[in-house]
Amino acid sequence: MTRLAVPRMLTTPGDGRWLSPRAERVLADLLGVVVGVVGELSLLYNDESTARPVPVILTVAVGAALFWRRQHPMVLLAATLAATGTLFALDASPGGVLVCVALFTVAERCRTRVAVFALIGATAVLVALSVTSVPPPVAVWAAGAALRSRRLHHADLRARTIAAQVEREQRAALTAHEERAQIARELHDIVAHSVTVMLVGVRGARDVLSTEPEAAASVLAQVESSGEQSIVQLRRLLTILRSGEAAASGAALHRPLPGLAELPELVASFGAVGLTVDLEIDGESPALDEGVGLSVFRIVEEALTNVLRHAKTDHARVRLRTRRGRIDVEVSDRGVGPVAQSSCAGHGLVGMRERARLLGGTLEAAAGPEGGFRVVAVVPVRVAP
Repeated sequence: MTRLAVPRMLTTPGDGRWLSPRAERVLADLLGVVVGVVGELSLLYNDESTARPVPVILTVAVGAALFWRRQHPMVLLAATLAATGTLFALDASPGGVLVCVALFTVAERCRTRVAVFALIGATAVLVALSVTSVPPPVAVWAAGAALRSRRLHHADLRARTIAAQVEREQRAALTAHEERAQIARELHDIVAHSVTVMLVGVRGARDVLSTEPEAAASVLAQVESSGEQSIVQLRRLLTILRSGEAAASGAALHRPLPGLAELPELVASFGAVGLTVDLEIDGESPALDEGVGLSVFRIVEEALTNVLRHAKTDHARVRLRTRRGRIDVEVSDRGVGPVAQSSCAGHGLVGMRERARLLGGTLEAAAGPEGGFRVVAVVPVRVAP
């Protein structure tokens, strides 16, 4: 495809405009000056009367002042009315174009009450001087008032859009914070369990150290492995805490935490409520750190919950593929697709992404290749010794 080169000086990045907003305002102000001066002079000498320098200079001077009509609309309206009265006193035949341009600006820039009073006053002066009838100034004023109403409406829409975006971002941030707190609590359970195992192991090794040194050495090796895993989990926990989250310590220490081994049980629990789930495991499930196995379990659980709530289907598929140094998780369905799930299950998606991110992985959620919705997570793993 051939692309036409567009001069950078004439475009505003991202909005498709040929001119910047400031340049557009300058051109509009110049246009108001041209319309006012040319229109007034054409009506002033439309009867082929001889042009006199004083009316021409007065018209051009007041017309040039219309360039600042946005900054001082009421002042310019008064000036144009005074100029029209002066032209009438000089036995000229003003057409009221300068007053109409100023009146349009008042209606477009000022509050409605001020603009209405300005319309009544300006129309009374023009009719009293027999410059024009009532309809022209009223029509010009109505056009300016309509433009003002449209501008205010667009500003209100922009403000609402920005407010809605801010609210969505705040909700997403709050959901992410809540999810981090939940993850922190679960990691707290893991570390507490590991420390308990280490303590029991050290006590057992101390009891048999003098009589069975080989058994004591084996137990101490297991304690060392458990300690290494606990250090990894503590680092993850500190990462969450440093982001501003406080870990809760009220979880039960003896509660078993689910992992990859509990996925068949999870699938069966969804089948009991009417969602048939095909579980496919490609490759042998490695022995993972508890934190990684728990996070993969929670991702699958949340994805299947979204299918059950929003996909309007009774069938889903879970695939786990073990690769070197990573696990690929895919949960898919052939339901209503991404519109309902992405809008209704937004908090769940945020939580899944947060879990994958804290493990150094990624998560994508979009329409599936065969319709429906698909969640794909890639989680790097370190096999537990």
